[in-house]
Amino acid sequence: MRGARKHLSGLGAAMDLRFSESVAEFAEYIASLGLDHIELKREYLHAHPDAPTPHELAVLRSEYDLTFTLHAPFRDWNLGSFNDASRRASVEQVKRTLDDAAAAGAGAVVVHGGSVPRRYPAPVREKARRNAVASLAECAEHAAHVGVPLCLENQPQSESNARHTTTPADLDAILDDVNADPEWLKVTLDIGHANVNGFDWEQFVDRFGDRIEVVHLHDNDGTSDDHEPLSAWETIVDDVPASYAVFEMKAVEDIAVCVD
Repeated sequence: MRGARKHLSGLGAAMDLRFSESVAEFAEYIASLGLDHIELKREYLHAHPDAPTPHELAVLRSEYDLTFTLHAPFRDWNLGSFNDASRRASVEQVKRTLDDAAAAGAGAVVVHGGSVPRRYPAPVREKARRNAVASLAECAEHAAHVGVPLCLENQPQSESNARHTTTPADLDAILDDVNADPEWLKVTLDIGHANVNGFDWEQFVDRFGDRIEVVHLHDNDGTSDDHEPLSAWETIVDDVPASYAVFEMKAVEDIAVCVD
């Protein structure tokens, strides 16, 4: 499924919850490195005392000539929860993220596909997966409504939880079951997650091609999801047909290590 190379709309970095900088300070830092994109995690916007409104993000986007993507919540929620009330609340959080992305002029929203503890019995795990499919279908419909694509990310494997998008085959199966318009339910390819799961990132490109809208850039030794700096990223950015490429670091200074 490798397609024609997309024009890269933005190369930049994600703001982590651990970062103390304001979005404006981070935008200035990103610009100083010659980058022009920021991915904002919803947890940062929930927790930071000076988190900008969608309108303020739109102003920053214009002031620094930036592009934005948003990352839907992924810590205290679960689109695949077998608890139906929790599932519905998670869907609402993703919808609100899509609304804010549209208001801010962001290009995409990244989302995780849900999980369920492996120790739970098969009927519970099966319901959790059905709930994940239903949630993603509802969110993708809202993405089409607001005009911002939702991008399902390949997750790292977990010993304790079954995650639904860790392999190319599993990610493909979820997308098939959701059966949403590919224009509005796209893919986020996380390079580090692919590596720690034992897959070459090229396998995702071969399978999903132009459906990949966002690529997350970080490295690890194949044993844990460490989000280490990635130096050999230029070939990846050239070969992955994504619109947005995002360094996803745990420390602000590691972004400069990647670029340098």
